[in-house]
Amino acid sequence: MNNSSCLLKETDSQSQVISWYRTPLDPKFMKAIHQRSDWRGAFQAFSYLGLLISTGSLTFYASGHWPLGVTLLLLFLHGTVCAFRGNAVHELEHGTVFKTKFLNAFFTRLFAFFGWHNVDGFNSMSHTRHHRYTLHPPDDLEVVLPSKFALSHLLRAGILFPRGFYEPIKAAISYACDRFESKWETFLYPEGSEQRKSRVKWARTMLAGHALIIGLSIYFHLWIVPLLTTFTHAYGGWLSKLCNNTQHIGLQDNVPDFRFCCRTFTVNPVVQFLYWHMNFHTEHHMYAAVPCYNLGRLHAAIRHDLPPCPHGLVATWKEIFSILKIQEANPEYQHIARLPETVNVSLVSGINPAPEPS
Repeated sequence: MNNSSCLLKETDSQSQVISWYRTPLDPKFMKAIHQRSDWRGAFQAFSYLGLLISTGSLTFYASGHWPLGVTLLLLFLHGTVCAFRGNAVHELEHGTVFKTKFLNAFFTRLFAFFGWHNVDGFNSMSHTRHHRYTLHPPDDLEVVLPSKFALSHLLRAGILFPRGFYEPIKAAISYACDRFESKWETFLYPEGSEQRKSRVKWARTMLAGHALIIGLSIYFHLWIVPLLTTFTHAYGGWLSKLCNNTQHIGLQDNVPDFRFCCRTFTVNPVVQFLYWHMNFHTEHHMYAAVPCYNLGRLHAAIRHDLPPCPHGLVATWKEIFSILKIQEANPEYQHIARLPETVNVSLVSGINPAPEPS
């Protein structure tokens, strides 16, 4: 074991041990909802890929045949769909979408390449720590409370985001040059570690691939192609941001109960599909090995043990903004989710936490 690996192991040994509460499940049901399916995985992944190809192809056709206004509207629609590639990568890197490992790995890299997502080291690094130590700093620094969100942020970053043209490239160049600057990055990717080498290699792969796309587009005078592939971070992220920013904002940190630090909401089937079912975020943290397409079943089985969840993004953000308004006046305030009256709060009930299956 090299020195950097020893350092990580030593740091982990000093991390807090958290006895998470998980709603107890019948063993047969537990086994059933953890089943991975290549067919169901293919439906989710191919349907999403097909939607990306459809919106991109339609925009490409419109750029040469239809008015500019129509092309811009279709381009914005394409960006809206593209913005959920991060959710696709997230689920695929959990290794639960497909039963076959190769399919998880293939689609991970496919979506990650076009979304400028760095994939190597994910499962053993930042996101695994986020699940193990959710909102328990300093062991989880992937999400740190308090979080702020304003409509002006959505307008700047979710509609047209000029920095999206260069920020992903800038970050990839930094990694490709083996520059890891923040304390969290240098902790997760110590100098000389295999995880760091892997991340550098993938960054270089993305840069070379997108340089080829841009070069061919210039050669063949296809200005629309880089907008449909390389620069999709610059527009259309509004719906993705409205979904992803709900997950922990305004809730509690340093509490060993996912019902108080994660937020679940229900939403229409189209948005749920685009979001890769992450609206069931409490369930995802409680049983992280459950495939995304089974989270609805899990929610139905344990909702008696969960706080009431809002339906739709409007109701969800209405609830969030009411919490943020209180936090603005009192920065120390953290919202305590209300559990059903029939449920004993895990922190004082004496219920033994259910273990997360391996």
